[in-house]
Amino acid sequence: MRELANNLPLPLPEIPRKRYFAIGEVSELCAVKPHVLRYWEQEFPQLKPVKRRGNRRYYQHDDVQMIRRIRSLLYEQGFTIGGARQRLREMPKAAPVRAPAPAPTAPVPMLKGKFSRTELKQMRSELEAALKLLDR
Repeated sequence: MRELANNLPLPLPEIPRKRYFAIGEVSELCAVKPHVLRYWEQEFPQLKPVKRRGNRRYYQHDDVQMIRRIRSLLYEQGFTIGGARQRLREMPKAAPVRAPAPAPTAPVPMLKGKFSRTELKQMRSELEAALKLLDR
C-alpha cells in the first residue's frame, strides 16, 4: 500500500476522464494489486467489470469509484469483507458520476455519390483496423 513515512496513506491519483480502464490502470488508480481486484469481484456484487475477448476486464468510472469506497472501508476504516459488504448495501445509492460528453466536433459532411467497390473495401479495412486497436 502506498504510504508516507508516518503511515498516512498517500492521496490517490485523480481518475482520468475515460470510459474504460484495464485492470492494471485500476490497480494503480486505487493502490490495490490486480489479484485483490479479482477477489473483490467475487465478494462484492456491485463490482461487475465488462469482460471482453480473452476474459479481459474493463472497468468503468463508477467501478473505479466503488473500488475506492471498498478500499477505504477495508483498509482505512478497518471493516471486514462481510462488514464492508453490509455497509455498502446500507449506503444510499449515489447518483452515478458520468464523464462529461465530448465537446462537439465539426459536423461530418454528408458524402454524396457512389463509391467504387475498391474504395468501399479500403474504407472497411480501415474501420476494421481501428476496431482492432480499440479492442486491445
